[in-house]
Amino acid sequence: MYGIIKSMKPSVVIPTYNERENVEAMAAAVLENLPPEGELLFLDDNSPDGTGVLIDGLCVKEPRIRVMHRKSKEGLGRAYVAGFAEALRLGATHVIEMDCDFSHDPADVKRMLAEMSAENAPDVVIGSRYVKGGKCVGWPFKRWFISRFGGLFIRMVLGVPVKDPTGGFKCFRRKALESLGDFSGIKSFGYSFQMEMNYRMAQSGMKLKEIPITFTERRAGVSKISGSIATETLKMVFKLRFGIG
Repeated sequence: MYGIIKSMKPSVVIPTYNERENVEAMAAAVLENLPPEGELLFLDDNSPDGTGVLIDGLCVKEPRIRVMHRKSKEGLGRAYVAGFAEALRLGATHVIEMDCDFSHDPADVKRMLAEMSAENAPDVVIGSRYVKGGKCVGWPFKRWFISRFGGLFIRMVLGVPVKDPTGGFKCFRRKALESLGDFSGIKSFGYSFQMEMNYRMAQSGMKLKEIPITFTERRAGVSKISGSIATETLKMVFKLRFGIG
């Protein structure tokens, strides 16, 4: 498969906050699924558990691993905006975003890059829990229900043809991210960033394609998901729909 994607220089961007139990295994798994030119960029928000220090050690051992140390926890959206800008600065042809807790399978990175190398390739590949073949493992029904039907509501209001608009496993072609300029138009600070990026991509005329993934509840560490996320996302839907803020 690497022969197909040999002209790519992908960068995998992963935010971290108190992910000491996961970063080493995640780094090894991601690099195993990248071509030799690919890089891994961690974005650490000054984790008090020493995640950033651990990543520094990984960077010394492996030149394909990089880290941005951020002074404070400003939200997932702000972390990704900083990481995307840095990946583009470093010459990435494709930028992949994913979680550090193995809820996203690093083996799917190869599948995303293969989609990007195919004829009539999309500008954005989205790992989807809700297209045929996709699924969630380890979720209680309530969480699945909120995610599934919240996604239907988002599609209805914003008109974005994505069945999993809040999913956080994506691969962007460089030109797709460059279509957003300096990212100053991004309104979301938190988890609603995922939904907003789909909306911005569609508004920019980018071609989006979903591929099925299995989303698995985290292996180790503490989830960052809170009850306020649904409220945050709902507010952002209306901000985007009616141009508020």
